[in-house]
Order: sequence, then C-alpha cells, then structure tokens
Amino acid sequence: MSRYHVLVAIVLTICFTAHVGARQGYGPGEQDWGFVDVRKGAHMFYWLYYTTANVTHHTERPLAIWLQGGPGASSTGYGNFEELGILDLYGNYRNHTWVKDMNVLFIDNPVGSGFSYVDNVLTQLTSTNNEIAKDLVEFMKGFYGLHPEFESVPLHIFCESYGGKMAPEFALELYYAIQRKELRSNLKSVALGDPWTSPIDSVLSWAPLLLNMGIVDHDGYTKIMEAANKTEDLVNAEKWVQATTQWSNTQRVLLQESKGVDFYNIEKPTRGDAYTRLLLRNADSMELMYRTLVHFDIDEDRDQLLEDLMRGPVVKALNITSKVKWGAQSGSTFTRQMGDFMKPVIHIVDELLDKTPLQVGVFSGQLDLICATPGTVNWINKMKWSYKSSYEAAPRVGISVDRILEGYEKNAGNFTMFWINRAGHMVPADNPAGMSHILKNFTNFG
Repeated sequence: MSRYHVLVAIVLTICFTAHVGARQGYGPGEQDWGFVDVRKGAHMFYWLYYTTANVTHHTERPLAIWLQGGPGASSTGYGNFEELGILDLYGNYRNHTWVKDMNVLFIDNPVGSGFSYVDNVLTQLTSTNNEIAKDLVEFMKGFYGLHPEFESVPLHIFCESYGGKMAPEFALELYYAIQRKELRSNLKSVALGDPWTSPIDSVLSWAPLLLNMGIVDHDGYTKIMEAANKTEDLVNAEKWVQATTQWSNTQRVLLQESKGVDFYNIEKPTRGDAYTRLLLRNADSMELMYRTLVHFDIDEDRDQLLEDLMRGPVVKALNITSKVKWGAQSGSTFTRQMGDFMKPVIHIVDELLDKTPLQVGVFSGQLDLICATPGTVNWINKMKWSYKSSYEAAPRVGISVDRILEGYEKNAGNFTMFWINRAGHMVPADNPAGMSHILKNFTNFG
C-alpha cells in the first residue's frame, strides 16, 4: 500500500470513529445522547449537539458544557430550549444558538434531575456539592469513553445559578483527576453565570437592590433585611438546614413586600400582588424553595409547554425508556441538598485561581434578583487569591458589540468579571450579544 493510501485510510478511520456517535435526534443537526452510570444505580443523562459550524470536522471547534441550577433543574430542558440550544420552546431555530459556533453538551445534573435518575431515591441521590462534583468527573470519564475524539478538544464549563456552586468544584475535581491521569481532557476554563456561589451574599443583596430600584419602600426594605439577617445568623452558626428554611421565609417576605416581583428579571411583567398571595397561600415552603431558585415563572403555560415537549416529542425522538420521566425541577434532589444549599464555595474559586491554570470567569445580568449582581460583587471582594490586589486596581472597561454598550468587564491574572446590561438571570437568552463577548473571551468563538 502506498504512503498516500495509508494516509487516506488513517483519515477515513479518524472521521468514522469521530462520527460513530452522531445521530438524528430532535431538531436539526447531528446529536448524541444517552446515560452514563456515575455510580452503581446512578444514571446521568446527557444530550450532545455537534456544532453546525462550516468546518471539516466538529473537533475543530471547542466543547462547551452547560450545567443548570436548582439544584435539580434540567439542562436538557431549560438550558437547551429556553436559552442556548438550536431550537426554542416553539420549535423555531434560535439565531443565537451556541451550537452554530461550538459543540454543546447538556448534562442533567445532579442525578435525579431531568432525565437523570437513580434506582433508589432514598440512598443514591447526592447530598453535598463534593458528591455532585465527583459524579460529574465520573460522568466525564464515561463520556470520553464514548467520545474519545473529544479528549483533545478544548473543554469549557459554563453554568447558571446553583451551577455557580457545582461548576467550580467540578472543574477543580476534574483538573486534579486529569493531573492524576485518571482521564484525558483538555480542560481550559469555567465560567459562572449569575452564580449562587455565596448564597448569603445573594440574599443580603435583595433588599438594597429592590429599594434602589424603587420596587420596595423603606418599610419593605426593613422587613426583607430582617428576614435576610436571620438567614445570615443561621449561616454564621453553621445551622445549614435551618438557614435554607429561613432563606425560603425571606423569599416569602420579599414576594409580599414587592407585590410579586420576578426573581429572575426585575423588569419582567408579572401577575402582581393578588397572584402572589394566591401562590404563597397554596404552596408549602418546600415547594416554593425548590421552584423559586431555578424557575419562578409566572407563565405557567410556558412551563407546561416545556414539560409537554420533553415528555412527548423529545422522549419519542430520543427513544427514552418509559421508566424514565423527565422532570423540570426535582424536589427530591433539592431536598437532599438542604444541608449544603446555603454553604459558600468561595474557597473553591480561590483554589481554582491559585492552584490551576484554568481561566475563571463570572458573568452577571444587571436585572437579576435571585443572584443579584451586588451580592456577586461582594463575594468576589471576599476572595483570597494571588492577584486580588491587581484585580482591585484594574480598570473596569466597557463591552461594546456592534457599537452598542452591552456591559463591562474587569480582569486580573486568570479571572474576569463581566457585568451584562439588559439581562436578568438567564444571560444567554436575555442578552445574546453580551453573551457572545463572554464566549469569545473564553472559547474564541461566539
């Protein structure tokens, strides 16, 4: 066989191997999906979209992981159809989908979320952030086993909300696993979107933000702060379950005093005071706790559309077994994390910055309430890392996209903070132009 024919054979083998998992799923483009057993009896679901970019091979573009919040929200549902996937909730092509520039991997995480499931909910759900992180590392081992062509492809971890607790520890555990040669991965960065990284800093920012925006008066501010300060006292005493319960109580006070402001975008129209009173009267505290942090949406019809889509056409297209039932938000998963929910992970971000070469970013929508920007700025100020003084002295510069001011950024060392204008909790959906700047900063595409 000539050298030419040998080279052709090698190229064809590589191409065939790389595409062996590509299938036609729900919507346009090549996809793959399935379950990885992260522990005995714990089955984590993923949905991979191969990039639709005009490239010879999809491995020419990076792989972006998307982790939703909650804990217990579905990445394959919310992140995919509400924020950055190829199709929106109504089946229309999304112009700002990330898939046009890179490969996107949605993971239903922790187990018990979305299509992910466990054989025994009493013993196999996670209860700590570290358990979640280690499950995700095991997932990546399984994923790379199924898709070895991605081992050398730059990997970027993006997340939202409670993902801002999960993603830093996942990235750190994954980095150390790579160093121990437990797997091969070209991990490059982790970016935290509107993150719940330091829960109490978020809670303490609610009342000042609402007062400054004119959404509550001084009386409402005082009532919300009293509830928030009780939450802080429990956090300081490390009474974590009680702190989570008091967090829920603080939300109730906030909803009452604001007459039903939207937690995810303070400028979003809501049904107002009467509907809020009805919701609070009919919802027990646990329901409100796990519903509100991930997706307190007044548009119940939209929530039902997503559920109908995931349990109908998606299940059929992906041939999901009938014993697996997709859930928008897992109450069981949230409940098992109650003792960990209010714990901060600022120290994990510090370790990422000082002990790894990874690029670390935080982006925050100015109209978010649940993980409000002022709270995020406050916990960033608490970080203890080598370039802290350089960061504090660094200028904050404007982000302009197509000659429009979309926000601001500030960076030092391997850390960057992004303030995004005209965006709430879901930055990829609210301000795609601002998000494109962040994507280019981390992946060189977007």
